[in-house]
Amino acid sequence: MFSDRLAEIQKNIDASLKKAERSDKVDVVAVSKYYPADAIKDAYEQGHRVFGESRVQDANEKVEILKELKELEFHFIGHLQTNKVKYLGSNFSLIHSVDSERLAEELDKYFGKIGRIQDILVQVNIADDPDKSGVSGDGAEALCDRISQMPNLRIRGLMMIPPLTDEEEKNRKYFAAMKELFDRLSVGKEYTMEILSMGMSDDYTIAVEEGSTMVRIGTALFSGR
Repeated sequence: MFSDRLAEIQKNIDASLKKAERSDKVDVVAVSKYYPADAIKDAYEQGHRVFGESRVQDANEKVEILKELKELEFHFIGHLQTNKVKYLGSNFSLIHSVDSERLAEELDKYFGKIGRIQDILVQVNIADDPDKSGVSGDGAEALCDRISQMPNLRIRGLMMIPPLTDEEEKNRKYFAAMKELFDRLSVGKEYTMEILSMGMSDDYTIAVEEGSTMVRIGTALFSGR
């Protein structure tokens, strides 16, 4: 059952928090992008509320099907093209993947039109991985500073996706570098860094040990692999 798998993941998260001598908590986003609305409803009925989607149209269809479910929350976690911004509506409580000034400007303009202040995370390509989206680590501060001046966007933190690897431990250094950047941007800024979104099914325990406050889990939650 979903709730059993979630409990196992939470147990692992708690162990990682203890290992890192952390007393805060880590939020779990259930990545539902490959699963139908029925799977989300099943997870909802077992107590989970926050789900991650990566395709705007697919997500909008699920939102419509599940609109009667109170407190259901969707995050947008995929690469967001500027030509898809106009389809976002008010369906996402948090957008994880703002990776350029151009995209931020489109989002700011769009949410200004519909009268919404949208919470966002800035996606950082801390490993300079050519296969991943995200602003460079060196460019992250300037982008965050620029977005903080946009009236319809509210920066809540940072997100990263590490390079693909057969040995998750190799990515520990990137998680640590993200935490260092996150901490640096948490001081003396007009915005408040609250969320560090990093860690997925294969590496979330390492990410939590290095400071993640939000993990994005799909396979381990929905199929148990």
